[in-house]
Amino acid sequence: MKDGFIKVAACTPEIKVADVRFNKQAIMKMIDECREKGVKIAVFPELCVTGYTCQDLFFQGLLLDEALQAAVDIALSTKGSDMLIAIGLPLKARGKIYNCAAVIQNGELLSFVPKTHLPNYNEFYEARHFAPYRGGSVQIDLSPYYHNDGKMHIVSMRQEVFSLDCWVNDEFEKCVKTPDELIIGFELCEDLWVADPVSNYLAKAGANIICNLSASDEVIGKDDYRRALVSNQSARLVCGYIYASAGDGESTQDMVFSGHNIIAENGTILAESRLFENGITISEIDISRLAFERRKMSTYPESRNEYDAPAENYKPHYLDNLPVYSFCMGRKETVLTRKFARTPFIPSDDRERNKRCDLILNMQSHGLMKRLTHTWSKTLVIGISGGLDSTLALLVSIMALDKLGRPHSDIVAVTMPCFGTTKRTRGNAEILCEALGVTFKEVNITKSVLQHFEDIGHDVNDHSVVFENGQARERTKVLMNIANQVSGLVVGTGDLSELALGWATYNGDHMSMYGVNGSVPKTLVRHIVRYYADTCTSDTLRNVLYDILDTPVSPELLPTDESGETITQKTEDLVGPYELHDFFLYYAIRWGFKPKKVYRIARLAFEGEYTDETILKWLKTFYRRFFSQQFKRSCLPDGAKIGSVTLSPRGDWRMPSDASAALWQKELDELCS
Repeated sequence: MKDGFIKVAACTPEIKVADVRFNKQAIMKMIDECREKGVKIAVFPELCVTGYTCQDLFFQGLLLDEALQAAVDIALSTKGSDMLIAIGLPLKARGKIYNCAAVIQNGELLSFVPKTHLPNYNEFYEARHFAPYRGGSVQIDLSPYYHNDGKMHIVSMRQEVFSLDCWVNDEFEKCVKTPDELIIGFELCEDLWVADPVSNYLAKAGANIICNLSASDEVIGKDDYRRALVSNQSARLVCGYIYASAGDGESTQDMVFSGHNIIAENGTILAESRLFENGITISEIDISRLAFERRKMSTYPESRNEYDAPAENYKPHYLDNLPVYSFCMGRKETVLTRKFARTPFIPSDDRERNKRCDLILNMQSHGLMKRLTHTWSKTLVIGISGGLDSTLALLVSIMALDKLGRPHSDIVAVTMPCFGTTKRTRGNAEILCEALGVTFKEVNITKSVLQHFEDIGHDVNDHSVVFENGQARERTKVLMNIANQVSGLVVGTGDLSELALGWATYNGDHMSMYGVNGSVPKTLVRHIVRYYADTCTSDTLRNVLYDILDTPVSPELLPTDESGETITQKTEDLVGPYELHDFFLYYAIRWGFKPKKVYRIARLAFEGEYTDETILKWLKTFYRRFFSQQFKRSCLPDGAKIGSVTLSPRGDWRMPSDASAALWQKELDELCS
């Protein structure tokens, strides 16, 4: 379970109704396959030992005894394996029959977890055969099923959670306490579908992986509902969710079963089976990511179990304060099969991506519209460079004025050429403004900057940071003063990726009166502009937007060549590829991953695109700049939060400007060595 990843499986074996011996062999075969693939948690369907559709055969003592014997045999077959396994079977207890999950590990049957909510509607008549769980613990003596080996085998039937106590080596020796927070809870089918799911209580007891043994029949549209149900519950509980459903082999007398297996994590479907294809669905759930999110959420309840004192104003419930069963697991590196998108801020599906781009444009423009009306500003003033960020800010400004029914001429777009401005970007800026019908103004700042260099005694041939920042601050001064002239509001153009890296001039492009792009990462800016280009009706506007998209990202602060055509300063050559930095930003800051873990998944995501050395080089750059440049983020202008990551000091990110990066740098140095 290195880096918090644990390999899990939802398994649907082919069974025969009431043929327990056949089903036992099918289950054991799948368990062996899971073991070979490194699975640590394997979940099988509800009542899979007998078949879910046995109906009144469940009253037969022979079937019940054979099912319990099969559970013991399956447990014995797992001797020497640390995989935690859950299989479904009927169990006699308290003079009734219970629909249970048998939890198995290392040759032992650890516990029986009973079903709480029994359906008795439509084609489901479980309440005819089974009793609902209503709390308490029942001791089941399994000694006769161990063929009188001389030992006592007492197992409890109760609802509880299973907590990882320690790691052990392959021989189950040398226990090592672990900081990993792995707690597992079990519910059965309908327990999820009710108004107050059992998993709610499992999560309150600390469970961060929920296993559901199910036998959900298939009807038109139910797969979509089932998928949404599992996804939403994993999001609400901030947990991993393993849903294993019955499939081929169940009786088709009145229903069909599709074997729809789902593995989800905090609202995301990690893996899913095809309908009507029995088999094993495998993925890896990230426990450390879930633990980070729960710690971060102030509204997420603290974990409580039977050993806790009752909370103030506590109302007793038989599923509250659940007992904990501690177990051990062998510590090995988890081989990852789950995929990590290179662009975590951008949906891979075209339709979903377009939908998100449209939503972001509306969010940005609504935020700007509110600020514009509140300040009674007559105009919006924006520096237009012919680059991506200022283009997006201009498009957002257009949308804000459209929502207010105001003319586009209320936007004053200012281009401020200087030493590094190329003919291409200068030309695109003017074409863009003309196509949008805004007020276009050119202020050449070359003389002002040269005068400033003379005043402070800076050699114009010294192209150091003074040379670059002098231009950036002059541009901001021009924008602010023009805004005063026209009763305007200066719209900021800097994006989230630049803020993360500190790639902004303090009190230069760092400052504005409202920053519309402040929580939009650079990789997403590109897609939003492309979406606008693809959906606009003007050929002129579309063509200039496409050319801006093809222009290298540059601050254009260093002189061009003699032709004025070539951009001599490319941002990504200096700070690294933005697709890497946005990847680092998402996992390091949004999810709090350690540098080693960020590096590990980056290698998987960008395999074949970047070498390991390149990824590590820019990862070190990311952490170095992120820590050293916090002072710029501590005094950001206002701007609406757009996505799950924002670096505003008034929003999701609060960090001292002088925090040490020593811990993170130490781990990076270990990677280098």
